[in-house]
Amino acid sequence: MFNFVVKYWGFLKFIPGLPHLFDAWLKLWTLITNPKLLDWIDDVEKEILTWPGTTATTHKYGGLQFNYGKTELGHIHSNGLLDMLLNRKLKQQLMHLNNRVQDHHILKNTGWLSFYMETYGDKEFVLELFEMVYQVHVDKTNNKRNIP
Repeated sequence: MFNFVVKYWGFLKFIPGLPHLFDAWLKLWTLITNPKLLDWIDDVEKEILTWPGTTATTHKYGGLQFNYGKTELGHIHSNGLLDMLLNRKLKQQLMHLNNRVQDHHILKNTGWLSFYMETYGDKEFVLELFEMVYQVHVDKTNNKRNIP
């Protein structure tokens, strides 16, 4: 259903507040159909916020966005859909290793990927993905500081 709405009604995301209303509806639907998923999203949030320099905000199209400084690490919609930006090569490697890692549901052929969190094990995989992208940004920041 999420994909249907995004595909055929996605233009509505530009109406202020509507994406957040839709995400609230997704959260309610998830609470009814798979309440453990909301717990796993909360667990991901708690873990990521223990990492130095990270914050969580509301994503502009709904969901929970994780940041390192001013840079988005990725975001999770209330139905468990993770969207994350990597470089294309790394995304292709992940898609090859895990057939559930997909090309982003909207931004095809970019560095963006999508992954649906469906099980407890997926929560651990999502944390690994966030840790990987977090480390990339930490390394970039440290390298910038070390340039004379």
